[in-house]
Amino acid sequence: MSPLTILRIEKLKTFGNVAGSDDHVTRNRETPNADPTKENVRLIGGEDERALEEIVEEKISTLKHRPRHDAVLCTEMFLSASPEYFRPGDPSLSGQWSDSLMQQWAIASRDWLTENYGSKCVRAELHLDESTPHIHAYIVPVNEKTGRVSHDAMFGGRGGQGRIKLSKLQDSYAAALAPLGIERGVKGSKATHTKVKEYYQAVNSEPLTAVITNNQLAPTPFESASSYVTRIQSDDQFQAINHQLADRKFMEQRLERAEQRARDSEKERQQLEKRVRSLEAQTQQLRDLPLEDVAWELGLHNSQGKWKGHGHIINIDGPKFYDFAPEQQKGGCGAIDLVMHVNNCNLRQAVVWLHERFGELGAIGAAIAKSYQVAAEIIQLEPRDKFTLPVEDKSKWTAVHNYLTQKRGIPENFVEVLHKRRLVYADDQQNAVFVMRNLSEKPLPQGAFLRGTRGENNTFKGYEFGTKRREGWFYFHLGGQLTDPAERLVLCKSPIDTISFAMLEYLVKGDVPLKRTLFLAIDRPNTLPVEQLQHIFNVQVAFDSSELGNADARAIKQLLPQAKKNKCFARDWNQELVNLSQKLQQHNSQQRHQNQEMEL
Repeated sequence: MSPLTILRIEKLKTFGNVAGSDDHVTRNRETPNADPTKENVRLIGGEDERALEEIVEEKISTLKHRPRHDAVLCTEMFLSASPEYFRPGDPSLSGQWSDSLMQQWAIASRDWLTENYGSKCVRAELHLDESTPHIHAYIVPVNEKTGRVSHDAMFGGRGGQGRIKLSKLQDSYAAALAPLGIERGVKGSKATHTKVKEYYQAVNSEPLTAVITNNQLAPTPFESASSYVTRIQSDDQFQAINHQLADRKFMEQRLERAEQRARDSEKERQQLEKRVRSLEAQTQQLRDLPLEDVAWELGLHNSQGKWKGHGHIINIDGPKFYDFAPEQQKGGCGAIDLVMHVNNCNLRQAVVWLHERFGELGAIGAAIAKSYQVAAEIIQLEPRDKFTLPVEDKSKWTAVHNYLTQKRGIPENFVEVLHKRRLVYADDQQNAVFVMRNLSEKPLPQGAFLRGTRGENNTFKGYEFGTKRREGWFYFHLGGQLTDPAERLVLCKSPIDTISFAMLEYLVKGDVPLKRTLFLAIDRPNTLPVEQLQHIFNVQVAFDSSELGNADARAIKQLLPQAKKNKCFARDWNQELVNLSQKLQQHNSQQRHQNQEMEL
């Protein structure tokens, strides 16, 4: 039987409905049938971390007309395929599937949503923590012509016209998945889907007993054991038992994990509550002093909303104040500024005065508030230094070139390609300069990684002064067309390892990758540009096999759940490249020697 498409829609008529659906999909509330060890993936809307309710409300607020009280504010769309597609070998293996098939379906579904709904599809979440992969997509049914939200105009309402629109929607999704071998269900079928709650009730109810007690499964007189086993295994009711037992066992394991997670969560919640109470107490103690209290201590009196005395007429507005007295005409912000202004003293004297009146915590809180104010002004006004690459020294390039090709085993033609692209060059200290760029359409240098090459045992490596390690990375693309988006990502620890891994693939396969591949060097997981890379499903982590390399690979897996680790059998990928290059040289040398002998 060919796998079939699955598409369902649900109307969300209130923001409470939207928030409730969001809590379920983002796993903010307990979901008994979800595996907590598996991570879900946001296919659309990953750059916006706000609550779904807030996103939908903002989308609707731009419309000309407010929604009617019974209007559908958001449409939730459920997309999937029957289990035969995801696990063709055995559809009954709940919670298992082919990653490659899943990724092809997810990409095709995401592209279909984008093509049909564009910015109206504000979020799409790929769930991988249940029995079969599926997508929850949220579409705000905006009608630009009327300036209203209209679910019926987009998806159809009740009656014949609604059924026609829904049927066309099913046709459209099926056409998008047809290249994957997934077909549309029978049009006009009366079959209905079982709700999740009803399904789990069915799995844990009586059918098992009813099937087991069925006389058709009993052995017949004089039937051999092998014949009986063959007959039972081919029986549809026996297959039903297998499916139900697999689902029951799977759910029992999930329930056990969920209960343990609940116990751990409760313990963590209690610890967090204790920590929050402690932080709240500290925050209360360390916030700035109320200016009204400071003004009173300074000997001013409140008259008609102004604090007067000692030649001052001060208006207080929250943390700010302004002196309207003819001789003053100036203002400030915070307790320290107010004391300095009224007492005509410096900062140190103002802190001492506050300590005498409000104690140590009061003076410290005022000082912290002052430091925040000064820091904010500096951040806003101080000019930023633009990163400048090290000056190139062309006379040193030959030595750097020889180091990369002879000592590091990198093919000469690829070193020249990188050099022509201005991704590597030599500075006046004979360092190999690997340029680190941002990931924009027109990349700009944000830093440089330096590798010493002068002398026999030069171990120098480091970053050029001013490098922004969270904003720039050494990377290059191979394969596909220049305008193609990257379909594959390879992460390595250093520029030389990144180049070495790419060249290992080239030397082994004898060609550049068919798919557009982004090779990127990243030395710490917390500098990974997740938002710009999370859409790439094929991610390989090519770190070394050291304890640190394995730990960083696990950290990358947390950030990009689709990532898989490549095993390095040498000290690092460059050493593996050197070893392979030496073997190839020996093979070529032996081949030349054999050819010479044959000529003789």
